[in-house]
Amino acid sequence: MSDAMHAVDSDAALLAGLKLLDALSAKAVAELARLAHREKFARGLDPFQLHDWSGRVVWLLRGELKVDEVRGGMRVLVGGCERALLPLWRGNGPPPRAKAITDVELISFDENDLDILVTWNEMVADSQPGDGGGVDWRAKGGLLLAGNPARSVFAALPPAHIAGLLARFVPVEVRRNEEIVRQGEAGDCYYVIDSGRARVTRQVAGGEVELAELMPGDAFGEEALIQGALRNATVRMISDGTLLKLAKADFVALLQEPLLHRISPREARARVDDGAQWLDVRFPAEYQYDGLPGARNVPLGELRQAMSGLDVTRDYIVYCQSGRRSSAAAFLLAQRGFRVWLLDGGLRAMLAESDAGERGATPSVGFTRGS
Repeated sequence: MSDAMHAVDSDAALLAGLKLLDALSAKAVAELARLAHREKFARGLDPFQLHDWSGRVVWLLRGELKVDEVRGGMRVLVGGCERALLPLWRGNGPPPRAKAITDVELISFDENDLDILVTWNEMVADSQPGDGGGVDWRAKGGLLLAGNPARSVFAALPPAHIAGLLARFVPVEVRRNEEIVRQGEAGDCYYVIDSGRARVTRQVAGGEVELAELMPGDAFGEEALIQGALRNATVRMISDGTLLKLAKADFVALLQEPLLHRISPREARARVDDGAQWLDVRFPAEYQYDGLPGARNVPLGELRQAMSGLDVTRDYIVYCQSGRRSSAAAFLLAQRGFRVWLLDGGLRAMLAESDAGERGATPSVGFTRGS
């Protein structure tokens, strides 16, 4: 076993005893260990004055630490002892003042990531192997942690919809080189990769172009379902694995609609005035013709590759001509944790509203691309 793997296993054993984490599955704890931030502080130092722990949940892992409570009083914590199993700080409000009596080691996690895992655990606590198409969901915490938990498709869902989805996903064992969906076919299912890897390709001008490589936690198949169009790419496994398959009707009712936040032209303009950005997902030629001022052009077919260049802290208003392509784009972004709204009805709706006499979005202003 490598030193790195040994360190992860060691962390998982330590984490399993910490409060909040002790209710998670062994797999979830093991995966969570990979996201841990650990830092050592020498005797006599105050960790809270030397490091910014904002937005993180912090535990004392090793050593002795004297903590002056914000509301008065003092306590001495010893790593591994009962009182130290509770979080030392939750990352909000003023931090306590502390002093390391010995050399100490603190461990922390992003509070949002941890909350997602705890919520997931609570939602599936009553599930049994055999429910949800034979999936033991108690062992699936790793799906949320395959990349960024906050950008998982499950993390983006309202908790009320999770239970319904779990009952409808069906696990499918797949083999290396197996073709899962083919470009040009009708779309009837949505897939999430539980284990294994897949490659996305598209036939362009007689040649095959590789678009993306998909890993555990990644999803595919949504664009054809949302747009009611044929598959625009082929997905083939590049290793053995397991997929979680969801029928179109369940996808629309339990996944697509909860993630799409539709917004009227008037509401959209107000959000843009407050700092949101228009995201035009049409072809460049369309964007050049009548793109909205200040809009960023990312065609739908390029969106997966372009996501890394988008600001996850910014609000986006997604639009196309009719709302069909932008619906698919908004879903792709929402399931990756972006704050995104869908311009309901697309530019057609905005133009119709302008023609009806609403102020602030006349064609001469709203439909000329800004620099």
